[in-house]
Parts: sequence; C-alpha cells; structure tokens
Amino acid sequence: MASSPGNRPIPAKNSSATGTANNGHNHHDIQSAFASSFRSSSPLAQELLARDLAECSDEEEVTPTDSDAIEEAEEDEYEDMPGPTLYRRPSGIAFGTTRPALGPGALEGPPVLTRSERAHSRDAERSLLRDNHILPPKHEHRAQKGGLSGKVSALYKRLFSTKVRLPSGDEEAQAPRILVVPDETAPLLVSHRRSSAGQHGGRDSLNEQWNAAVATGQIKTTWQREAKTIAIYSRSLIVTFLLQYSLNVTSIFAVGKLGTLELGAVSLATMTANITCYAPIQGLATSLDTLCAQAFGSGHKHLVGLQLQRMTYFLLLLLIPVAVVWLNAEPILASMIAKDSAALAANYLRIVMFGAPAYAAFEGGKRFVQAQGLFHATTYVLLIAAPTNMLLNWLFVWKFGLGFNGAPLAVAITQNMLPLLLFFYVWKVDGSEAWGGFRWAALKNWGPMIRLALPGMVMVVAEWFAFEILTLASGRMGVEFLAAQSVLVTVTGVTFQLPFPLSIAGSTRVANLIGANLVDAAKTSAKVTIVGGVLVGLFNVTLLATFRYHIPLLFTQNREVIELVAQTLPVCAVMQLFDGMAAMSHGLLRGIGHQEFGGYANLVCYYLVALPISFGLGFGLNWKLIGLWFGVTVGLLIVSLAEYWYTWRVDWHQAAKEAEHRNTTG
Repeated sequence: MASSPGNRPIPAKNSSATGTANNGHNHHDIQSAFASSFRSSSPLAQELLARDLAECSDEEEVTPTDSDAIEEAEEDEYEDMPGPTLYRRPSGIAFGTTRPALGPGALEGPPVLTRSERAHSRDAERSLLRDNHILPPKHEHRAQKGGLSGKVSALYKRLFSTKVRLPSGDEEAQAPRILVVPDETAPLLVSHRRSSAGQHGGRDSLNEQWNAAVATGQIKTTWQREAKTIAIYSRSLIVTFLLQYSLNVTSIFAVGKLGTLELGAVSLATMTANITCYAPIQGLATSLDTLCAQAFGSGHKHLVGLQLQRMTYFLLLLLIPVAVVWLNAEPILASMIAKDSAALAANYLRIVMFGAPAYAAFEGGKRFVQAQGLFHATTYVLLIAAPTNMLLNWLFVWKFGLGFNGAPLAVAITQNMLPLLLFFYVWKVDGSEAWGGFRWAALKNWGPMIRLALPGMVMVVAEWFAFEILTLASGRMGVEFLAAQSVLVTVTGVTFQLPFPLSIAGSTRVANLIGANLVDAAKTSAKVTIVGGVLVGLFNVTLLATFRYHIPLLFTQNREVIELVAQTLPVCAVMQLFDGMAAMSHGLLRGIGHQEFGGYANLVCYYLVALPISFGLGFGLNWKLIGLWFGVTVGLLIVSLAEYWYTWRVDWHQAAKEAEHRNTTG
C-alpha cells in the first residue's frame, strides 16, 4: 500500500477530495465528489430553473411553518459539516425500466443530500479509513483461537476480510498516522479537538482525515469490500425491478393457459403498448432526473412539484394521439400479422388505455420522490401493487370468467393504483415539502423541458423498437411461433432483472470512487462488477439450459409451443452470458461518465448487426425463432466486446479530472 512515511503533515483545507479550494461558496457548493461525480451539465435545466424562479418571485412567498424551521435547523447542522464525499444517488433509469433498458444516463443538479444520505456517506468514509488502518477498527481485535476452529476462523478472515494488507502482511497493524496541520484559513481553537476526535472517526474531523488520506494515496480497497458494497447496493434494486416487471409478466402467465392464440396476442399487445406509449413516457420522464434534481438542489424545493406538474400535463396531452392509435390498432396490426391475433391484441389495448394516464402520472411521481432521495417509496408502492395485480388477474381471468379481457382490466386497475399509493406515501410519510401546491406556472415554459426530454425518448424508443420488430417478425411465422416468442421474451426479461440492477450498483460505486479521485479503487470495483456479471450470466445460462422443457409449462400446455421454446432456449441461454456482460460494460461506461459511447454502440449493434443477422437466419435460412435469437446473441456479444475495449482504452484519470471539473462548476 502506498502510505505516507512517518507522520507526514498534511495541511487541513476546505476542499474536495481532490484538493480544489472551496473559496467560501454557500452550502450548495459543498464538496461532494460522490454525489455529483456522474452529473452532466444541463444549460437547458438551468435556463428553465431561472425562468421558474422569475415567475415564482411574483407569486406569494411560501411561509415556513414551525416544522419547516426545525427541519431547516437540522439540515444546517449537517450542512455545516464538510463533505460528504462518499455518496451518490443511483441513476433514475434504475427504477422501473423493463428490458431492454438503456437511457441517456443520469443528469443531476447540485447535490443536496438528505440526513440519511449524509449518514451513509460518513459510514462509507469510515469503512474505507478503517480498511486502510487509518482509523481504529470498529471492534477490538481478539486473539486467534487455537485448534481447528482457529484455523477455520483464520481462513474465513483471509478470504473475506475487507482490510487492506500492509506491506508487512499484517491486517491488524495501524498505518502511520496522518497529522492534519491547520493552514492560515483553518480555525485555531478547534484543530486539536478535531485531531483527537479523528482517531475515533468523529464526524467533525472525518473530512480532514479523509482528504489527507486521499491526498497521500493511502486509500485503497479490496475485492471483498467492493463485493460487499455492490451486493448491498443491488439487493433492493433487484427486488424493485422484479416487482415492477411482474406487472407485465402476471398477465402473460394468466392468459397463457387460455390458449396459444391468447398467449401470442397478449405478448403482441404488451410490446405494442411499450413501443407506442410506455417507452416514450419513460424516455420523456428521464428529463425530470435533471429538472427535479436541479430544482431540489437549488434550495427551492417547491419547484420540484412544479416540474412534476409541467411534465404530467405534457404527457397527458401526448396520450391523446396514443389513444387514437390504440382505438384503431386492429387494422394496423392486421396488416402485419394474422387477423385473429390482431383482433385480440387491439382489444387488449382498448381496455388497458384506461390505465395509461395513471402510468404517466406514476412515472413523473417516481422522479419526484427520487429527486428527494426517497428511493424506497417506489419499492413500498410495488410491494402492495404487485401482489394485488396477481390477485386481480386470477379473479378476472379465471374466477369471474372474463377470460382474455380480464388481463388488461387487471393491468388498468393496477396502473391506477400506483400513483394513488405514491400520493399517499408523499402525503402521510415523506416528500410533501417539495410539492408547493398547484401552480399556473406549470402551463408555461415548456420549451426547455421538451428539448431536454426528446433525446431521452429517442434513445429509449429506438432500443425498444428493435425488439418490437422481432416480435412482429415472429408473428408472420404463425400463431405458435408468436406464442413461443411471447414465452421467450418474458423469460429473458425476468432473467435480465438480475444483471441490470448489478450493473446499476457497479456504475454507482465506480462513479463514487472516480468522483473521489480514487482511480485505482474504481478499477478494483470495476473488476468486481465484471466478475459479478459473469457469475450472474452463468447462473442464468445454467437455469435456462437445465429447465428448458419445464419453463414453457408455466405458460402453456400446447405441445408445439413447448417444443419451439425448448429448441430456442439453448440459444437464449447462451445470450444470457453476453447479456450480463453487456449490462456490466454499459454500467461501467455510465460510472466513468462516457455513457454516450454505450448508447451509440447499442443502437449500431441492434440495427446494423443483430437485426440483419436475425432476418437473414430466421427467414433466409429458415432457422425461424432460433435464427431471430441468434442474431440478438451475436449483437450482444459484439456490443459487450466493443464497450469493454473502450473501457480498457479510456483514460480513467482523465475521467476523474472531468468529474472534478463538473463538481467545481456545478
């Protein structure tokens, strides 16, 4: 480990982890390399914020209540603490995006963290300082026991201990102390108290100890620490993803038992709803990741609610042409696939249309709570909505005998539940202080919002459209092939909910370390993320290959469909490995702030590689579904190799400098 020799004095300074001077900025310029390490500047968002502030200045000022004053005092207590440097919120695209999922990347405003987030940051700093022997261990070291139990304990510690090994090989030794010497700007009377408290990780000295350790290159990490951190980051994301994806999967499970025609039709209807409505809404709503975060970060929390209102009105207006298309979907679909499948799919769309406005409101509402750091709000909502959706599908499709029409009815009711549950959470639990009430200003200044939202929509829709083309292509092969494609898309969509959350966790951790100028630690975390993606991919490969004749039985009893799925699942199983690798590589690109390359690489590989190969093999060589999925597999292999090559060649130190520049100019 590269530690400083002896007691090397390091001047204390009010700066970020990379040593940039604060120069007396207000509390919104607090050094926060972690929080804003992956933020792209957004002049459009700043322009819109300035307009909103000008509009609201003419309105009646919001009078703070006693509870607001108490909360503000509590915030000031934490704002007076330098830092934090080791916390960053996950990207907004991490919540509720179904497969495929790309998105334009996270765009955040000036970092203003909640008390809970600041506590997480402090814990992360202390953990790394303890791992590097700069702070005393959390628990006193106990002498090793003898005998077999002692050997087992020593082996376990050697394998899973998160502490960095010193040159002597001793994990328990204390590294040379860093003396924090006050400079001409530091308070004189508190330096001794801070230095003493720093030995125990006191919060009033933690920032000085952290900055000094980073400046002298003492902060290293281990694969054990990174594996533990990424596992903690990803576990709640996996639960959230699976819950939201279950809203679509449940309908396919419920309808699949009715017959082959119904199974294919529900898949076609779901994909059509995705490409014409849900994907555009998700893409447009990603602009709120920037707008709401910058409004919250500016200190004018009521403007978060204003951005939500403006986007919701915009999305509701866009649903008018969507409704026209869905009401006339039958002749459009019939021109591409069999008339019977088209009729059922069109009927599904007509019913599920009643849930589309609520879906738009929920997508905006998710960004509203995420901008405030309330990421568990969505999880709590889905913990109620997902089981309710399963119950409604069973009741409507089977118990009440509504058959195929029961599935879209259950979806529509569930979609209307989502924003209501989220509203109840904000009203009764947390997040209401950012609302600010209904405002006429929400009907103005739409131009910057739309210009910011369109790139996100184009990126998301373009990727969804590639998979819609494959579904339509399978429909031209016959009803059985469309039904088999429905099973394959659903199964691979479920398995994708494992590597994608892991990639989000990895990108967050890498962004954190890059933003704190810990490049070597970021590379260690990246390696752990890649290995984790490979392991998850191999797990999915084994699962699909082993149960390829059992999985289709969950959806249908049709022998021909089961055989088609079983024949194609080995190709889909191999795809899982490359799917996991591609998810990890794109996550790493997001982490170092180069997600644009991943976006273009994905689109090129989908449209110039995957689709031509799929059509050439599927129709030209008559490989049918195997050919369609083989093309996707090749495309994912190429995009993962291209992204790993780019990640290996890119200058990570330059990425850290770019993150520092974004932090200081944010």
